[in-house]
Amino acid sequence: MFEATVEPTPDAAREAADQLLELVLSTVDPTVPVPATPPWSITDVFGHVAMEPVRYRDLALGRGTWPKRAADLPEFNADQVAALPTRDLRELAGILQAGLEDFLATIEALGPDAQMMFDGDQRIRVDRALGTLIGELLVHGHDIARARGRRWRIDREHVPMVLTGMHQIMPGWVDPAGASGHTATYHVRLRRGPMQIYRFRDGALTIGSSGRPDVRISADPATWLLLVYGRASPTRAALTGRVIATGRRPWLAPTLPTRFLPP
Repeated sequence: MFEATVEPTPDAAREAADQLLELVLSTVDPTVPVPATPPWSITDVFGHVAMEPVRYRDLALGRGTWPKRAADLPEFNADQVAALPTRDLRELAGILQAGLEDFLATIEALGPDAQMMFDGDQRIRVDRALGTLIGELLVHGHDIARARGRRWRIDREHVPMVLTGMHQIMPGWVDPAGASGHTATYHVRLRRGPMQIYRFRDGALTIGSSGRPDVRISADPATWLLLVYGRASPTRAALTGRVIATGRRPWLAPTLPTRFLPP
């Protein structure tokens, strides 16, 4: 079973960035804590996101730093926030906008065959790393919106783009404890979108390879993205019908996000 990969686009990245900027720049008190990312405030979360396009561009050009192990990412991000060049929201917004345009220009200049090192010491395609960056904008925007009691939109068409980026790194993000000995094949159908196939064999993950599914999952795209990032409750998603599991072993569906380290 093959379905075309949905490539991330500059328009999607700019749209996600614009939505985040509108939310953040209307914030009255940027010291408000963000429950999804303790102990960070709105300034801390936005500062982290603002610096990511610059970091991605540097990695694409063979410069910069990255955590060698997936488990080291929280400490790496904490160091990044501690070293922010400014905590002024408007200055951080300028850094985000300029950094995003620089990264998009770098993607265009390097072409689809270019690769870069990335978190977890993995080599990935530069153009598809844009999907991971869109995920940062969408999910951390959701975090800030929740902290402010505001609504947040995740476009269903953007979710497969994020997954395209994440699929490059997910095999290295498998939690050795959570996936140890696990063998199962998951077919995840994003509603009005493509199928994602995750196949575990004794704890090792391959993505996209076919096979008889143990679990078939039908998921609302936005809900699925938040589940993957640990921002939504599997129980609530099931009870509200946003995620429905069938197949030979449907009880495995809520455990799929737990097979990975936090992204």
